[in-house]
Amino acid sequence: MILTDSGKKYKIEFEELERRVFDMCMSEGRAIMSEIMSELDEQLFKNCDKKVYKSEGRRKTNLKTLMGAVDYSRRVYRTPDESGGNDFVFLLDEMLGIDAPGKMSNVVSTLIATSACESDYREVSEKVSTLSGLSISHTTAWSVTQAVGARVLEHGEELATRAKNNAGTGQIESNILFEELDGVWLKLQGESRKRLGHSKEMKVAIAYDGIKEMPGGRRRLSDKVACASFEGVKDFIELKEGVIASVYNVDEIELRVLNGDGASWISAQTDADTIYQLDPFHRNRAIRKFVNDPDLCREMLTLLYNQEIDMLLKVIDASINSTEDEYEQEKRKALYNYFNNNKDALTSYTSRGVDIPEVNPGLLSGTCGAMESNVFTMVGNRMKGGRESWSVEGANHLAALLCLKQTGRLEHTLSVMGEKMPSAQFKGILSAAKAHEKVGKGYSGFKRAEIPNMSWIKGFLGLKPLSKLRF
Repeated sequence: MILTDSGKKYKIEFEELERRVFDMCMSEGRAIMSEIMSELDEQLFKNCDKKVYKSEGRRKTNLKTLMGAVDYSRRVYRTPDESGGNDFVFLLDEMLGIDAPGKMSNVVSTLIATSACESDYREVSEKVSTLSGLSISHTTAWSVTQAVGARVLEHGEELATRAKNNAGTGQIESNILFEELDGVWLKLQGESRKRLGHSKEMKVAIAYDGIKEMPGGRRRLSDKVACASFEGVKDFIELKEGVIASVYNVDEIELRVLNGDGASWISAQTDADTIYQLDPFHRNRAIRKFVNDPDLCREMLTLLYNQEIDMLLKVIDASINSTEDEYEQEKRKALYNYFNNNKDALTSYTSRGVDIPEVNPGLLSGTCGAMESNVFTMVGNRMKGGRESWSVEGANHLAALLCLKQTGRLEHTLSVMGEKMPSAQFKGILSAAKAHEKVGKGYSGFKRAEIPNMSWIKGFLGLKPLSKLRF
């Protein structure tokens, strides 16, 4: 951008201008936040019970916010504990719910955790450092993500406990629930590799109440919930049930349709109100993988689609000795064993002679078979690509965040877990000098904002000649 003044030309780089304005706004925001924190602390001191809380002076600290690190002082109080001794607390920290790692605000923690679901930790640190007033390292991004993920896992354990005690909080009512489970193998690192080997299977589960048609002919799973973990079978199933019971009123579910690849940890979950079926993707792929004869492959698939299971098994069995290739014989034996062990699950759940409950209005019945793509979008895309490797704990933490992110529940869950300060507490705290006449979207409030004492910005806004600008 070229500006002229009295015949002279001045070049202004817009990117530099944008960055300077951004830095200025961040600096002003930090100053305002610091004053607000001080006034909040003063109000707490005036209103707290002096018999219970004895002020022991102020302590300096800082809070990492989107505007950068805000420095402020707040009082520490001595208060009696249950054992008759003394405890020391910061009332301001407790009121604001400042318990995030490294004194990070919940907003920053959420930003980092959300970004970590899409990018590696170096990219996260660059993104946050560029788009906020903070400058963080990739190790900080990692540690914050781990801390937030650990809190989400603790929340999941609480949900599992509630579900075991029939105290789920789910509100969505559906007579039928579709569940799909699968596993994805991830590379391990460090101590986890020494203990468990180069890789380990992470269990993944989704549940939904039907299919919803979207504009443009697209379809999506309705009210989908998900979880993923390296946990053992028992703990993982409890985690899954906790997640489901946090969204669905499980007492109203008459039938569950369980879709899986035949793994024992999946098929063992069936009970009286569950129908188990072999995942269409895995069963079809098995035929194409183990049978090298195209004509025979088509015949088997036709029998499978027509649900002529007994005939299908006879054809597979007969084909074993129809080839003299020992390698092909072994593959067909493996196919026969796979299908024979899951014989009852080869038939679609709609063809079992069981009454199938209606899905909720506006939804279509689930045909199942969405698990493969969900494993990729939820876990594989972020955790399996490139040369990524994980500790068991670190993978569990990130997987918990990824499942919430992909089901649209991450920010809500983090806000529920974080302690929020009631907005009424702010009344009377902002002085007239800081309270703009208009609050909300739009730029009219900027017209009443005081111009900071920065010569270059005053010059740009016409408060002095362009010739005095210093860029």
